[in-house]
Amino acid sequence: MSSYTRLRIPGRRYFFTVCLADRSSDLLTARIDELRGAFATVMMRRPFAIEAIVVLPDHLHTVIRLPPGDADFSTRWKEIKCGFTKRIGADVSRSRSRARKGEAGIWQRRFWEHAIRDEDDFARHVAYCWGNPVKHGHAVRAVDWPFSSIHRDIRLGRVDPEWQGPVAAGRFGEMESRLVER
Repeated sequence: MSSYTRLRIPGRRYFFTVCLADRSSDLLTARIDELRGAFATVMMRRPFAIEAIVVLPDHLHTVIRLPPGDADFSTRWKEIKCGFTKRIGADVSRSRSRARKGEAGIWQRRFWEHAIRDEDDFARHVAYCWGNPVKHGHAVRAVDWPFSSIHRDIRLGRVDPEWQGPVAAGRFGEMESRLVER
């Protein structure tokens, strides 16, 4: 089994990319209420703040902030994935390996994680979340995509309703080989 090095800093902000195993699926947006429920359940048991999030049909990006003294993002992702899978009553084909490990086979086993370094890095990753539906052709403008925290941030006056800012190039976890196990 591969060994992954994780930067675990309590109370830190992290950016994540989490993908479905079937990248042609629309399960995350088709069952958005179940995904929201899975997040809410985990947030009650293991608090964290969602600084930014965008949910696309087959993957999601989020920036979360962990509480002081807590660096356990892996357990949170495991519980979110398991909670969503149980809520939708998943019945998908799976490999023998996944069946042996009790995995439903909905999610990719790993996820991309990046510790936010500073406010500029934070701003770039939030913009990446907001702009991702445009990048993938799901919306013409970020505000047109319904499954994004940009709407919350517009209501709170944090961003202009017509935001069409640049989405920085760089390593944001899509189609990358450096992934972290859950």
